[in-house]
Amino acid sequence: MGVQGFQEYIEKHCPAAVVPVELQRLARGSMVGGGRQRPPQGPLRLLVDAENCLHRLYGGFYNDWVSGGQWNHMLGYLAALSKACFNGNIELLVCFNGALEKGRLHEWVKRQVNERQTAQQIISHVQNKGTPPPKVWFLPPVCMAHCIRLALLRFRVGIVQSVEDHHLEVIALCRERGFHGLVAYDSDYALSNVPYYFSAHALKLSRNGKSLTTSQYLMHGVARQLDLSPNRFIIFASLLGNHILPDEDLAAFHWSLLGPEHPLASLKVRAHQLVLPPCDVVIKAVADYVRNIPDITNLEAIAKDIFKHSQSCTNDKIMRFKKAVEYYSAASKPPHFPPQLVRSKHEDVCAAVPSPKTLDIPQLPVKPGVQHSYPEPRAERSLSVDSVEKSLPEQNSFSDIPHEGKHTPLYERSSPINPGRAGSPDHTEAAFFNASSTSSSSENEESSGTTANHVNDLKEGWQKNGHSYNTPEGHLGDQSNADLCGTSADSPGSQAGGLHSLNAQIPSLLSMPTRNHMDITIPPLPAVAPEVLRVAEHRHRKGLMYPYIYHVLTKGEIKLSVTIEDEANKDLPSAVQLFRPIRQYVYGVLFSLAEARKKAERLAMRKNCLPEYTHIMVKEWAAYKGKSPHTPELVEALPFREWTCPNLKKLWLGKAVEDKNRRMRAFLACMRSDTPAMLNPAHVPTPLLVLCCVLRSTTWTQEESSWLLCS
Repeated sequence: MGVQGFQEYIEKHCPAAVVPVELQRLARGSMVGGGRQRPPQGPLRLLVDAENCLHRLYGGFYNDWVSGGQWNHMLGYLAALSKACFNGNIELLVCFNGALEKGRLHEWVKRQVNERQTAQQIISHVQNKGTPPPKVWFLPPVCMAHCIRLALLRFRVGIVQSVEDHHLEVIALCRERGFHGLVAYDSDYALSNVPYYFSAHALKLSRNGKSLTTSQYLMHGVARQLDLSPNRFIIFASLLGNHILPDEDLAAFHWSLLGPEHPLASLKVRAHQLVLPPCDVVIKAVADYVRNIPDITNLEAIAKDIFKHSQSCTNDKIMRFKKAVEYYSAASKPPHFPPQLVRSKHEDVCAAVPSPKTLDIPQLPVKPGVQHSYPEPRAERSLSVDSVEKSLPEQNSFSDIPHEGKHTPLYERSSPINPGRAGSPDHTEAAFFNASSTSSSSENEESSGTTANHVNDLKEGWQKNGHSYNTPEGHLGDQSNADLCGTSADSPGSQAGGLHSLNAQIPSLLSMPTRNHMDITIPPLPAVAPEVLRVAEHRHRKGLMYPYIYHVLTKGEIKLSVTIEDEANKDLPSAVQLFRPIRQYVYGVLFSLAEARKKAERLAMRKNCLPEYTHIMVKEWAAYKGKSPHTPELVEALPFREWTCPNLKKLWLGKAVEDKNRRMRAFLACMRSDTPAMLNPAHVPTPLLVLCCVLRSTTWTQEESSWLLCS
């Protein structure tokens, strides 16, 4: 679980740091503790991370969510929420996750494996018992974020969408635009320097629509509970395990903190597998370790002490540790103009911090053809090593831990609202926190089975067309170099006693890489017009466009989430396969494939030779029946057969009436519905056009899939 388990730890082990708040009372300017009033200095501006708040914006849990959800109820809830915020002098800006985030791909893979298992539990429960599944199995519909985004636009709620690194961009947005607080549910925000941190899972709107309540996390109280200065949260977060330095790489370090006398020490020997200590135990042990570090600026000494038992890939782990420190340093930079809500007198007193010392954070070497799993986000590319060196010991505006009883939190002490607890329905444990630390052998077998055959078939096709297929040097996707360095340092094979030795540190599967996914390269993508890229990025940032479009244009890959479907039914294809032909035509439209092939045919006629077509491949990461998410599938873009679609620049930016008609025909052609009857509004009214296209395309694709299965 790593750093992501810290959020749940706060609610379970630091109840005094989770306090109820009523957002309307904060917006009215209620003073803290004393009950005095002040005139509001403008609206209460809150930034909402939609990634953690989808089920709350959806309106909660309903019995028919398995069948698609109560969309009308969702619209009613969002309308009531926007009205309550408007009447309560609250200004919301909702940030959706539009980043591909290859650096967090291993986390996504674990989450998809768990969600796939949850989907099968849901199907089995419905078939066997005929009742709605438990709320803890809530698996949101795939398009829920898109529908919520459109609904918020309709109700004039501000929305934005991240581009490169969702967490860093949310923190930067909150810092640079002067928001008073952040509504989210993620440990990265809890350990960063956000002004005021509210719970997205505890966000509730009363039935009469007049009271909007949530819980506030008081990080001073958490720091006091851990007896850890907030100035050391950066090192603390880096050593818990994160997307840069996963907890698998830190397993030996975490076990060494517990010692051989710990009651859980016997868990280390479990059939030669990688076993991780419980998250709450790790958090306490790491907090004790970080508290006793004499000099937190000497990263080299800290890293050597952490990985002193490592016998392979030590330098790589040290570099990842320093990169993690740099990442959380960027996330914890103090705001230029800190937003002023209601502050107690003690908050204005800043404790003394030690003078900064030089940090030795060398830049990671970039090998040709290697895609690292921790790309530097665009929002923070200007961060220099010097700024990290100067900011580590002093950047966290938590200051030191206040003395007991002197810190007054941002809430009304006489508020009658009961604080939410982790056991309530609104604090249901998300599937993300149930992610398994290791991959099952069956998933790895699937990864080396179906997908490998698919890649080999495409490899032969590329070689016939003059294209080369290669995997980057030393590249197993965004994995670390653990399997390239030989035996893992945390595995028993690297110890003197062998696998069965009692002196082995952490038994682990020798063939198991640290990152359990494998990436592959694709042919170079064709050039896209600069005007098209500017429009795509603008619409993407404003939340006006589905994020897959920008991902395909810029990176040539997308991630498809798990859907609720019965994998035991062999007669029906999965949703990913069912709608793949539509996506292939969309890829062809985005890369102007029809026009490129037409130019190739004209050139071939002049040279009196066969045309040389460009093959455009898009990587699709997905998990469905017979396919694990550990490797992507390569899907070829297809042009329309019936007509030549204009290039994307003309299709998007054309203002003539003919251009509008071409846009409509391109949409219908992707859905295989560009027939004269469909194009005639007299036969198919415009409000029913999308419904008819979906029904027609689904029926046609099912017939085609059945024919392929029978043949």
